[in-house]
Amino acid sequence: MEHLITLDDWLAHCERLHPKTIDMGLARVRAVAERMGLRFSCPIITVAGTNGKGSSCAMLEAILMEAGYRTGVYTSPHLVHFEERCRVRGDIVSAPELVANFSRVERARTLNGDEISLSYFEFTTLAILQLLADARLDVVILEVGLGGRLDAVNILDADCALITSIDLDHMELLGNNRETIGLEKAGIMRAGKPVVVSDPVPPQSILDHAAEVGADLWRFGHDFNFSGDKLQWSWAGRGRRYAGLAYPALRGANQLVNASGVLAALTALRDRLPVTAQAVRNGLSLVELPGRFQIIPGQPTLVLDVAHNPHSVAALTENLDAMGFYPCTHAVFGAMADKDLAPMLARVGPLIDKWYFCDLPTARAATGEALQAKWAAVKTRPDVMAHAYKSPELALQAAVEAADPADRIVVFGSFLTVGGILKDGVPRLSAPHLAT
Repeated sequence: MEHLITLDDWLAHCERLHPKTIDMGLARVRAVAERMGLRFSCPIITVAGTNGKGSSCAMLEAILMEAGYRTGVYTSPHLVHFEERCRVRGDIVSAPELVANFSRVERARTLNGDEISLSYFEFTTLAILQLLADARLDVVILEVGLGGRLDAVNILDADCALITSIDLDHMELLGNNRETIGLEKAGIMRAGKPVVVSDPVPPQSILDHAAEVGADLWRFGHDFNFSGDKLQWSWAGRGRRYAGLAYPALRGANQLVNASGVLAALTALRDRLPVTAQAVRNGLSLVELPGRFQIIPGQPTLVLDVAHNPHSVAALTENLDAMGFYPCTHAVFGAMADKDLAPMLARVGPLIDKWYFCDLPTARAATGEALQAKWAAVKTRPDVMAHAYKSPELALQAAVEAADPADRIVVFGSFLTVGGILKDGVPRLSAPHLAT
């Protein structure tokens, strides 16, 4: 351990430890957690789902902070820096704080020469959970990394489970239909504890599992709902109403569904974590989350979105359509090779005039050329141009050079695609045509 000094050292160490990048199961991570004596004395909210997890975590955090609570949040993956995965009282934690807890995980993992192998995600999750456990918090919000039942965060019992939208993603690990995937997500439920299901049409497997384990089911359209017009919206749930709410600061029509689930979760926990209507209003108006239909003002307009499965790309398409007219829409896109690419490209395709497909810095990713070939197989417009680039940065540079000031550039796909654009800070675009 003497040579493991920086956070990058530790992350490289974690990548070498386990033979499989993703190894579903809780036995190993639970054994190390027990050696560490990992315990929480505050309520835990665990969030699972295919899309909307990050937004829901951010809204929960913002409202609870406005209510005066000391919050801790664990989300994954990160956009640019690993430290983004953990926030304490609204602030991203520092690398030295993480390094100290990485050391604690390693000592427990190798205790008395009885070594337990952990994957990168399991090791880093334990380090972050220990940091949060030591931070004297009032509430902890945990985003599931993959699935739910066998995800590392599920070694902890949720005081409230929140399940967002369910769609087809990670099918090689979770199953090839919504019912099977839903059952994996349902694994975060606990007997006698509330589970909020914000998907308007949830898989039956989720509802059945709630009944089977004896969870307190809060179902969208049954136990809570929302209504609204162009100016404001209202929410109603069991014994609680919020009227005249401003729309969440996170853009996109889908965010009202996410916000509804968040308000249901907070209502379910109101005996332990009471929040005022003003905290709800302020929290929703102040919430921030980079890379979720993030619109960067400038010329041309820049839109960043980590949409990387058919459901999220459908939401992105609707949100883009609602933005109004742009003479030309340029799209920078990079994604993992195991994604269901054809329906994504076909869904957003009618809105895109020029494509800039890009490589990503991981062996899991499809190359820009492979993405272009996938697109060519489903394209329906003969007038659309497409090229491949070696990185998101090069693809965006080409898009900016080709764009007129009134155009729109959309960067979407993997976290690595959007992160590649954000790694040097939020870009402020100025099309070269403005200089002439």
